[in-house]
Amino acid sequence: MTTSHLNPKVDGFLNKAKTWKEEYEKLRNIVLDCELTEEFKWMHPCYTFQDKNIVLIHGFKQYCALLFHKGALLKDAHGILIQQTENVQAARQIRFTDVREIAAMETTLKDYIYEAIEVEKAGLEVNFKKSTEFTMPDEFQNKLDEIPALKTAFEALTPGRQRAYLLHFSAPKQSKTRESRVEKCISQILDGKGLND
Repeated sequence: MTTSHLNPKVDGFLNKAKTWKEEYEKLRNIVLDCELTEEFKWMHPCYTFQDKNIVLIHGFKQYCALLFHKGALLKDAHGILIQQTENVQAARQIRFTDVREIAAMETTLKDYIYEAIEVEKAGLEVNFKKSTEFTMPDEFQNKLDEIPALKTAFEALTPGRQRAYLLHFSAPKQSKTRESRVEKCISQILDGKGLND
């Protein structure tokens, strides 16, 4: 690893890290050995190949991880990739709780990184589920049937915004909570706005 590859924003991130500092530094060294460009995106070290995101280093309470942006397309020969939640379609993580784990897996991690670079070179894309493939909660369907303008406004939203609403409305177990979420979002949908706009 040459220091010319180092991004000062990542240095700042590492200096401020209260947990996983040693693990982050080890992951950084491994990733930079793979000739990726070090950037700082979404408040985390992100590594790119020809301006395409390959892998991100991030941490949580219980673990730190390498997140492969198109991990769903990797072969995962060692069965170590983890889908964070059922709604994550493309990204996959490899999780760690100790720097020794990372050191022991260095060769494997590099293999996965090089495979991710090859996926990018080949121009492969993840086939995302369409909004119509997500569950339409009855509570929302009833409102769409009841208010034609709402149906028109919802269908005019981008697929990503539609997905966000459907996931938001479907999440609660109780019908009453789902109804409440739908009610709170009606005016936003009618205004052509997404859930987080």
